[in-house]
Order: sequence, then structure tokens, then C-alpha cells
Amino acid sequence: MITKVTCALIEQYGRVLITQRSETMPQAMLWEFPGGKIEEGETEEACLVREIQEELNLSITPLQRLTPVLQTYGDKTIELIPYLCQYNSGAIRLAEHRSYHWVQPHDMTSYNWCQADIPIVQEYLAMAAEQFLGNK
Repeated sequence: MITKVTCALIEQYGRVLITQRSETMPQAMLWEFPGGKIEEGETEEACLVREIQEELNLSITPLQRLTPVLQTYGDKTIELIPYLCQYNSGAIRLAEHRSYHWVQPHDMTSYNWCQADIPIVQEYLAMAAEQFLGNK
């Protein structure tokens, strides 16, 4: 059985929000894009809005779906579905995570990421490079 999980790449002022998993979570202390499991009857976008509100106290708007990633962790397989998101409002209040950083794209590779997030980081960096070249 595959568990569908969404994650948000929340952009603000040229930076992206990343969160560090707590000591008590699976993949403890690794970095990830925040998000969570899709509930029965919930759309991907509604899940993201709800999870980011619950976990971080932020209001966001999902803008663009990126390439989903299939990842197996032990006996569990997830489909991680990333979205580029716009930050709307709120001050970060961590409910589950240990820490958070707003990072510039070129700094993303210096973090120790959860396995499922690595292809998303790569896709985002490729998009950022393409956008940068397009603006020259």
C-alpha cells in the first residue's frame, strides 16, 4: 500500500522554507519540505493548506504541482507530492518539527535531506537555474 503525502516548497523573498524532523519522528533530524498525509476524500491542495496551518501556523496557496517521488522506507512506501506554494500570512510556530530555515536555493545542497525529498530538491534547483538563465 502506498501512502500519499504532500509537501510544500513555500517561497518568500527568494528563499524556500525547509523543516527539520524532530528526534522522535522517523528519519529523525533530517531536513524536509513540510507537509503531511492526505486524508480520505481530501484533495492534494486542501491537504497542504491544512497540514501547513496545523504544523507551522502558516497560510499558503499551492501554485504548481511538481514531479511526485515514490520512496520506500523499510516496510512503508510513500508517494511524496510536491507543490510550489505562495506564503500568504502567519508567523511560524513549530508543532512537530525541531527547527526550520528559510534557505536560498544554492544553499539547499548543504542540508542532510530525507531520501524522498532529494529528487524534489534537484528538480527545484533545475527550475531555479532555468528561471535565472531566462532572466538574463
